[in-house]
Amino acid sequence: MSPLVFANNAPTLAERCKDAAGIALIALLLGIPMIGLTTADQGGSLQVLTRWPLLGAFVAAAFCGRLALRYGLDMLKQRRQTRDREAAARPGKRGVRSIRILELTGWLAFGIALVLPILFSDNRYVVDTATTVLIYVMLGWGLNVVVGLAGLLDLGHAAFYAVGAYAYALLSTQFGWGFWTALPVAGLTAAVFGLALGWPSLRLRGDYLAIVTLGFGEIIRVVLTNWTDLSGGPNGISSIPRPTFFGLPFVPSSDTGTFASFFGLEFSPMHRIIFLYYVILLLSLLTNVLVKRLRRLPIGRAWEAMREDEIACKALGMNITNVKLSAFALGAMLGGVAGVFFAARQGFISPESFTFNESAIILAIVVLGGMGSQLGVVLASVVLVLLPELGRDFAEYRMLLFGAAMILIMVWRPGGILSHREPTLRHQPAGEQA
Repeated sequence: MSPLVFANNAPTLAERCKDAAGIALIALLLGIPMIGLTTADQGGSLQVLTRWPLLGAFVAAAFCGRLALRYGLDMLKQRRQTRDREAAARPGKRGVRSIRILELTGWLAFGIALVLPILFSDNRYVVDTATTVLIYVMLGWGLNVVVGLAGLLDLGHAAFYAVGAYAYALLSTQFGWGFWTALPVAGLTAAVFGLALGWPSLRLRGDYLAIVTLGFGEIIRVVLTNWTDLSGGPNGISSIPRPTFFGLPFVPSSDTGTFASFFGLEFSPMHRIIFLYYVILLLSLLTNVLVKRLRRLPIGRAWEAMREDEIACKALGMNITNVKLSAFALGAMLGGVAGVFFAARQGFISPESFTFNESAIILAIVVLGGMGSQLGVVLASVVLVLLPELGRDFAEYRMLLFGAAMILIMVWRPGGILSHREPTLRHQPAGEQA
């Protein structure tokens, strides 16, 4: 489409003003009870007072803001169409450039993650927040296998998160297992639960599959809440052992059997915080490598093919049952491993940590980041974890600002922060292959 054609189809000033007037009317109706009217105690009686100037400023801001937003979206659409037209004239160059930018961004993020605890070694809040981000990154990558690659809507991913956490808690407190010994066992236990969810729901798709996974997540939470003898019920499980550095605990002691004394350091609580950060960073990197390698294998290509057209896959003779079960099992295993780390980091777990809200946040990370995009999950995790933290100073307006930011991101990038991702397979002409 040429710029002249776009100019002819672009909304006129009158249409933009009409649209902004509609938004201003909605702002007026909502603002009258919320902003225009207030109550005050005058002489022992409650009086209703009006704040019309403040309401007028609010409506004017809504009108001008909508007008500016509409103009910005129109200009963005024009630039996007111009860019698409130029890319069509030069096929291949835009894709290669985008892939190189994504690779550089990924390496930059890895470098920042590697040196962050060193730069903020005296700031526990920053390191703890970064550790939380990495936990959600790992959870997002696990769900990305099910939702982003296989195209199966899962609303109960927190159930596998809980299975891994409780498996480690029970193995460590009841049988004395260490963190690294219990980690693969708890991950396999969560994978078994993933198979238990996937097997009865093989025939379901879309909303029906979402309802089943939602129910599965609630069943796990209710069982953990009521099975007191196993899970401790609402009181949860406490005194969960934390991981050690090759058998060296992070405790204050003059004995040579501690981390600080072995390396000749003065004891600091930050040693354990930084060590846990690097543990989850290592687990996240292994998860990323595993998922990227599996995408290039036949099973990974089968996931993506099933996401695009399940009926065509059946017609080609693919075993859809095994493909779905493998996606559920792998996603559940990765969620269980993240749950093991969560239990080891907190030292205490309870069913309240694995509610539907956790599943919704993990799914929002996958969708907001761009389904199928590994780097997009990282960026979305940073956004969804840092936005509520940055909004703590705004008290009651915190969630309002968080919701507004989410809406703006989805308006700006409806396909996710990184809707473009590197293709699993790339065709090369015979000359380039030689």
